[in-house]
Amino acid sequence: MNRSLIALILLSISSLCESQNQNILLIISEDNGPEIGCYGTNIATPNLDQLASEGTLFENAYVPQAGCSQSRAALLTGLYPHQNGQIGLATWNYEMISSDIPNVANTLKENGYRTGIIGKLHIKPKAAFKFDYKAIAKSNFQRTNMNLYAEKASEFFNSSDKPFYLQVNYPDAHRPFIKQINGIPKKPLKVSDVNPLPFVGINHPEIRQQTADYYNSIMRLDHYVGELLEALEKSGASENTIVIYIGDHGADLPRGKRTCYEGGVRIPMIIRWPQAKENQRRSELVSTLDLFPTICDIAKIKAPKSLVGQSLKEIIHGKNQAWRKVMITEYHVHSNHNPWPQRAIRNERYKLIFNPLAGEVNPGYGFTISKKFFGVSESNLLDASTEEVRLAYKNYRKPPLFELYDLKEDPYEFKNLAKDPRYSKELKQLNDLLLQWQKESEDPFFFSKPSRKLFNLIRDSGTKDRKRINYKSMMSIRH
Repeated sequence: MNRSLIALILLSISSLCESQNQNILLIISEDNGPEIGCYGTNIATPNLDQLASEGTLFENAYVPQAGCSQSRAALLTGLYPHQNGQIGLATWNYEMISSDIPNVANTLKENGYRTGIIGKLHIKPKAAFKFDYKAIAKSNFQRTNMNLYAEKASEFFNSSDKPFYLQVNYPDAHRPFIKQINGIPKKPLKVSDVNPLPFVGINHPEIRQQTADYYNSIMRLDHYVGELLEALEKSGASENTIVIYIGDHGADLPRGKRTCYEGGVRIPMIIRWPQAKENQRRSELVSTLDLFPTICDIAKIKAPKSLVGQSLKEIIHGKNQAWRKVMITEYHVHSNHNPWPQRAIRNERYKLIFNPLAGEVNPGYGFTISKKFFGVSESNLLDASTEEVRLAYKNYRKPPLFELYDLKEDPYEFKNLAKDPRYSKELKQLNDLLLQWQKESEDPFFFSKPSRKLFNLIRDSGTKDRKRINYKSMMSIRH
């Protein structure tokens, strides 16, 4: 067969796929940042690595808030948590301000897609998301019957000829970090095999043990992602399915989950789009808020006007386009043990974190570094670190109004430059952009100086009865 004929056949296949409504498979893992092989971590993740080689790996991908419910609601509504109202965990009865906010599942269903979810939704109200198919509707942190995820997915893939959207939510790498389940991974890592995650900064045996089992959880995740992709291939739908893989936020380790530090908000994001560019690494600042408009492009439907992200289609196809120069993330509360509002903005090099309740003790600090998680005291852990790291943890415990980091020279955010006059220009530029965004997005924490009313509201949410922070009350005291 000559080359011209081969090229014609390939062009015909490509044109056919483009003319059809393409399927969407969204894979979400729990509590892991970009600590996988293709991002440069020395662990075995062959299935995710292959997915990256067949598509686009985003080197600078972020979630709007480093919490499970908050991240997932933002993804599915295309709105920041302070816009959709899901500012804390659904487990603690935080919920969106309205069930009428457009979301991915309903928008696709209304446009002819069959929609499904396997694994937890973890957003309230659940009824706002009208999936056609639901299975394993639990967190499953004990990782029982993990083979069912691919089996249920196979059932879904083969149940209809309609274009589909399927969201599969895996429990790894959430706590507890389990070394091995059903022989997976085959060769678990040991303490002697690993160093702590760089952003943690503490080289203590307990931290190394948890790091090893965190990696073991990620390797197990990779195994089950492989089973899922094999089920997709066997269904015959792979060539017409865009596969999106993300983590819902960073690791549940100090200075990770429940913070605005890079260890909390930066995630892996890989998208394989058949007939698009392969083995591509992109450095643009992208967000899971960009997925809803991207999904609308895939489905060839008009995106809701409410969306704040941008479609990634052109980037995935290897093109250059005008793109955002800054990335903004936020934090409110998680489980009422750790209410601590934060806003953060970064550009290509510098990052600014704004702490509205500066000078107060961050309750998330003691929660994250507690004996509950590590079995040893805070002082015992910090003794195994440098003076620079101990100072960073001091700022973590009782944050100043501003934290400014040079991500080029200090990618793990240990050296706060906010009070260094040499960086006053960078601080002002980022703060001005943050204030502009806060005003435009109607952020309840948009004010010129900390509010005593606001502090009392946050403080009271941490009392013994663990009252929920009232979202409407926050809005009412906005300056």
